[in-house]
Amino acid sequence: MTGEPYIPANITVHLGTPDSGAQNVTVTFPDYIKNVASSEIYPTWPENAIRANIYAQISYALNRIYTEWYPSQGYNFDITNSTRFDQAYVHNRDIYENISNIVDEIFNNYVRRPGTVEPYFTQYCNGTTVTCDGLSQWGTVDLANQGYTPYQILTYYYGDDLEIVTNAPVRIKAPSYPGVPLRLGDGGNDVRTKQVQLNRISRNYPAIPKIYPVDGIFGQETDDAVREFQRIFNLTPDGIIGKATWYRISYLYTSVKRLAELDSEGVALEDVQQQYSTLLRFGDSGDEVRVVQYYLAVVADFYETIPPVNITGTFDEQTREAVVAFQRTYGLDPDGVVGRQTWQDLYRAYRGIVDTMDIPESRVAIYPGTVFRLGSQGEYVELLQTYLSLIAQTYPEIPDVPVTGVFGTQTQNSVIAFQNLYGLEPNGIVGPITWTAIAVLYEDLLQGADKQPGQDPGYTIQAAT
Repeated sequence: MTGEPYIPANITVHLGTPDSGAQNVTVTFPDYIKNVASSEIYPTWPENAIRANIYAQISYALNRIYTEWYPSQGYNFDITNSTRFDQAYVHNRDIYENISNIVDEIFNNYVRRPGTVEPYFTQYCNGTTVTCDGLSQWGTVDLANQGYTPYQILTYYYGDDLEIVTNAPVRIKAPSYPGVPLRLGDGGNDVRTKQVQLNRISRNYPAIPKIYPVDGIFGQETDDAVREFQRIFNLTPDGIIGKATWYRISYLYTSVKRLAELDSEGVALEDVQQQYSTLLRFGDSGDEVRVVQYYLAVVADFYETIPPVNITGTFDEQTREAVVAFQRTYGLDPDGVVGRQTWQDLYRAYRGIVDTMDIPESRVAIYPGTVFRLGSQGEYVELLQTYLSLIAQTYPEIPDVPVTGVFGTQTQNSVIAFQNLYGLEPNGIVGPITWTAIAVLYEDLLQGADKQPGQDPGYTIQAAT
């Protein structure tokens, strides 16, 4: 779960209990709901009862999809057809016409609690041979015969604090795992998602330290929380959120918040809001565009198929052409738009270059792909301090900083002063834009080609070899 819910174009059903060796089948989501409804209820029931049941069946399935209930436990399917665990599905069965028509009308509507984003776990049972705390399927018939509307039937069983989301978008289902491990120094929406989830898990497992602030930057506090989580749940305590750790966090988050239960705590909108743009395209501008241009410029230095890019902060035609060229090189849809997959592959290509390079001795280093902030340590922090120390000799507004390799408050203050001088967000955090501005000014000062504060260098990155 990394955002607001959507209707998956397809759903994969396991034809048996979760641990059985049964077959998996993948069908369209509307066809799945039509099958479930035709298997669970009768076409002769009153229409309002049929509609209420279909709303419950849709929401139940979407809850499984949204929480990645089975993938987070290591399974390769979205839901089972076992009524011990999920809802009935009989592969290749006949579908009732009136049920099919209703599903076509409402398949992208679902039930949720106000103030939450996830589809509600609409537990139900037949109400005769099996009873439960949720909806009674046969009970819906009696209510419909009394004149209850589908919404009134649902609130009768699930409570008045219920709303129906209509016309949810339909998308190709993609796993939430970003495809690359997250580690110390990384940043972005995926990091923020795991910070939110770890903080909530820590209420039930207080040995896991709190992460503050929740800012999408994988700092030392996040590293500490990940390592403790891994220790508690018998994962390799390396502080890296790989696929196994990613889905274990997701599963525990779903469990402690009871998202797959009637008394769900719910996921608030602010818990899934995207901190960074999810799509960048022609005409956009800002620091996120600068980051994309920086990565493209470095990658272009190693791939003849990708044209060079100037770092301007504006997604212009030159940038679009470079994005298209990158996408073609990496077998992606060459639409010129930087979405999640293009961003991940671009970042992976950039990190692959950085990880194979030594720190240059005679010229400035390209951004190492790691976010530096208070508490960071290492040889690149030492380089950063070296750059700032020389800059401070020319710009008295920027306080000098000792070269210790530890990002302390003096380094933070020096970074903030530099950011203020150059019109960057004064957050004391060194990402690719701040690093590049510092490194370029350092190199200019070494060469005696000083530029005025705020002046964009307009250069093309040349990677050291």
